[in-house]
Amino acid sequence: MINFYPLKKGDTIGVAAPSARFDDKKLRKGIDCLEKMGFEVLLPEAIFGRKRYLAGEDHARASVVNELFANPKVNGIIAARGGFGAMRILEFLDWEMIQANPKLVIGFSDATALLSAVIQRTQFAVVHGPNLVSLANVDSITLSSFFQAITELPTDILLSLGGCLEPGQAQGKLVGGNLATLTHLIGTQFQPDFTGGVLFLEDVGEPAYKIDRMLSQMKMAGLFKGVQGVITGSFENCDNADYIPGILSEIFEGVPLLMGLTSGHGDRNFSLAMGLEVVLDTSTARIKWQVNQ
Repeated sequence: MINFYPLKKGDTIGVAAPSARFDDKKLRKGIDCLEKMGFEVLLPEAIFGRKRYLAGEDHARASVVNELFANPKVNGIIAARGGFGAMRILEFLDWEMIQANPKLVIGFSDATALLSAVIQRTQFAVVHGPNLVSLANVDSITLSSFFQAITELPTDILLSLGGCLEPGQAQGKLVGGNLATLTHLIGTQFQPDFTGGVLFLEDVGEPAYKIDRMLSQMKMAGLFKGVQGVITGSFENCDNADYIPGILSEIFEGVPLLMGLTSGHGDRNFSLAMGLEVVLDTSTARIKWQVNQ
């Protein structure tokens, strides 16, 4: 049973930096966005650490996440940015303590590693949506989607740009996120489990042959066995993007498959409640969350 812990105005959102170094000015603008929405923001000093391209040492970045989960005044946790590094801290997280202190975790891109692990290790729903620095430059529709996703029970999403590659209906837990990040978790103790799920995938800057290679590896590793349906978000700045529909059709032959969800690294990034049951209907290009009202 996956539990969803939405936020409300006045709640405190803690900022973690599980991945790469970030731009301080964009971070401050992101904080302004959260405060204008009515949230308090807790900004740990430790997130400003530096090690190569990372936001500090692995243990330090993990300690921030652990401390935010342990803090009873914190209701949600948002990733500062993506890049790389979240997978490096997973083994240093106190999963027993985290499970005992449920909070809503928010982020995307490299934060997919953390989101996926939280769903599997704790049975908490998460929100795949803008990281804090991303909030600095998003449009009003993305902001509205973000606020709704973190504060309310999920509502239907119509894929206005939806393209059906394989028809049908599917129901299952919404799982997935950034394709490259998920691929690099194969063979680790945090390997994603998509069994019985509706799989969402997105990526940026990957040419079609690399997307093919990653999907082929996942398929050969058995990760797609039991996948009930597939939804793809944006594949931004991906060379030979016109090849991608054919690649997806070959990999997921016979599985209901929709392209065109406006979520991921594009200019508009709809927020998604991940880990909860959804129904995917290719005939209406709609995703419907199955939640208790």
